[in-house]
Amino acid sequence: MTKSYLHVGTSAVLLSIFTLSPVMAQQTPAPTAQQPGLLPEIVVTATGRPEEVTKIAGTVQVIDGDRISKSSAKSVTDLLAENAVGFMSEWTAGQTLLNIRGGATEGQGRDFKSEVLILVNGRRAGTANISKLSTADVERIEIVRGPSSVIYGSANMGGVVNIILKTGRTAPGTLIEASVGSWNLIQGKAQTGGEYSGFDWYLGAAGGYRGNYQVGGGAYEANTAYTREGGTAALGWQIDADNRVDVMVRTDGVYDTGFRGSSSNIFAFDTRYNNSIDVSYTGKTPDDKGHLFIQGYVIEDVDALNNPSPFSNLNTVPNRTTLDYNRRQINIEGVRVQPRYKFIPSNELLIGVDWERSWITSTRARAGSTAVVQTSPQDNNETDRVWAFYAEDAQTLFDRWTIRGGIRQTYGTTTLLQTPYAPTLLLGDTSYQVTTYSAGTTLKVTEWLSARAGASTGFRAPTATELGANFTITPIGTTIRGNPNLSPETSQQFEIGGTIMTGDARLDLALFQNTISNRIAAQTISSAGGVVVQQYQNNPSNIFVQGVEMQAEADVHRTLGLSVAPGTRWSVFSNASYNFQMTDFGANVITAQSNMATRMYQYEASIGTRYAELDAAMPWNVQLIGLLRGPMWYNTEESLNPQLFPGQARTQTVYRKDPFWVWNTRGEVEVHKGVKFFAALNNIFDINNSPQFIGLDQVPCGDNQLAQNGSCGNSMPGREFIIGAQVRF
Repeated sequence: MTKSYLHVGTSAVLLSIFTLSPVMAQQTPAPTAQQPGLLPEIVVTATGRPEEVTKIAGTVQVIDGDRISKSSAKSVTDLLAENAVGFMSEWTAGQTLLNIRGGATEGQGRDFKSEVLILVNGRRAGTANISKLSTADVERIEIVRGPSSVIYGSANMGGVVNIILKTGRTAPGTLIEASVGSWNLIQGKAQTGGEYSGFDWYLGAAGGYRGNYQVGGGAYEANTAYTREGGTAALGWQIDADNRVDVMVRTDGVYDTGFRGSSSNIFAFDTRYNNSIDVSYTGKTPDDKGHLFIQGYVIEDVDALNNPSPFSNLNTVPNRTTLDYNRRQINIEGVRVQPRYKFIPSNELLIGVDWERSWITSTRARAGSTAVVQTSPQDNNETDRVWAFYAEDAQTLFDRWTIRGGIRQTYGTTTLLQTPYAPTLLLGDTSYQVTTYSAGTTLKVTEWLSARAGASTGFRAPTATELGANFTITPIGTTIRGNPNLSPETSQQFEIGGTIMTGDARLDLALFQNTISNRIAAQTISSAGGVVVQQYQNNPSNIFVQGVEMQAEADVHRTLGLSVAPGTRWSVFSNASYNFQMTDFGANVITAQSNMATRMYQYEASIGTRYAELDAAMPWNVQLIGLLRGPMWYNTEESLNPQLFPGQARTQTVYRKDPFWVWNTRGEVEVHKGVKFFAALNNIFDINNSPQFIGLDQVPCGDNQLAQNGSCGNSMPGREFIIGAQVRF
């Protein structure tokens, strides 16, 4: 079957390049700001080449190496939450959900079901679960908010998160770091890099363990321990001034990590890891007009989950499990070929070709009470093959005005394969075509003020399960059918913005509208005789999000013109957003009791300040960061306490999660050249809360304990103390 889905408007001019991918971006040392703490002015993810932020038609947020080095984040999830990138749920140390402009990653981290694209070095990460990814070898992270570039395919609906890793050119020298802290935390990392005779190399290894944490107020949260391990090896060969080859190998993951989930399960645990190999070639003509980038990659991503349900009344006694082990492995192989050429100095054209093949292998084993039987895995086996062709062009006029446009045509074939204990699946191929576009313009109004405007689209392709499923969920007894006539999920964004930038301060404002359409979900089509039958369908009603976003940072003394001693730095920085409309027009307001878009913040903010004495006998700095976890609406999977939450329809009734603040601080001192000690205090005021859970681990219990698996509710970590040392040479 072949279906064609046209998601395209009028594309003015073909947009600019991706020949220089974020892999090549790692070859170029990360740009430094004019003052410590300011964001880099040059980014690569939005257009695929080093380019000034003020020339990009979309909003780009950068978490640079300086911000990362002064963070206590233990995963990419922690780091993005600390910088207010979007709504960040926290089910466990090994699993999360991210929502940007109404597009969200899938709760279990399946990147093939995600609406936010997670990249490593410019290529698909293989997972949308950023909690399994460490910050240890990360050079910087660039976030493109919204689907503002056609250089990316499926999942680019809410935005792109590109994790750019260190190389011997961007991180020369050797670093050893170790720290300990609350709840038996012990973690460390070692990395070394350098260059010699045209070659550069980087080696990094990191790991850590933490036991069960305490929630605000002091009670221990059972089954929240984790172990983390990872490492990176990179080798680059600068063949000559115009040609370069890079190879990078990466492994990252969490092991035997407690997973409480919505039922506060103290018996469930996960192992989740991600392995990859990148090989890339970058070349250019001697006159710098022509460029060629070729990238090949192989990825293995594994989620091994054991999620038994031995006690919960959500299962009848005969159906309770003591073992429910589900292993999902995703393998990906892909190639990108991206030539670009400057026909005239003010114009650059890219023509790109992407090819990718991925396949899913799942197994499941269950044991327990008398009625427990083997059933199909959480994911059916499938193979996906994708070709994409795209062109982007950028034209600059009068050295101030840049016009961009691009178009992408994606061809995909999804194959549903035989899956254990799933004999009724409708096996076979389904093909699709999707056209996406982006167009925009930027204007440098003055030397310190620039403006931008843009329009763009994105999509998420249906999975094989959504197209051809025919299975029964046990013990609930609901039969779910696939739908070969599904259209891809789509998004359409409009944005205007502006940036004020001086040598000592930067303020960026963006006003956007993102519409999420054709959402795929199982909907009930019959319930005769108590037998419920559902089918995957496209929701005819949209999610409509309008909002404003802000990024700001400044060197306080220099911005205010204050006279201070040499080496004294006082900086302030903030990221914030406010969605003044976030409406789900497809919500069932009778059961949901709300039409607010769920699992996204109405507003959020990260505000921070850092004070440093760089010329002291022992240079030091200290920072304070406040995180505003804004209000959000949540159709929770928790079974809530009926005395506190009467009338709940589980997974349907929508509750508002009230906003709250979390404050963290960190300081460091360099006692000798290259030798630092540091300390951090997180959740200073020891609050007991959670970004998304309604029923917290507290008294009285907010959850219905009869429906839990051994405990009461979920809360995030309480007050946490960390101390450590770092040696760099």
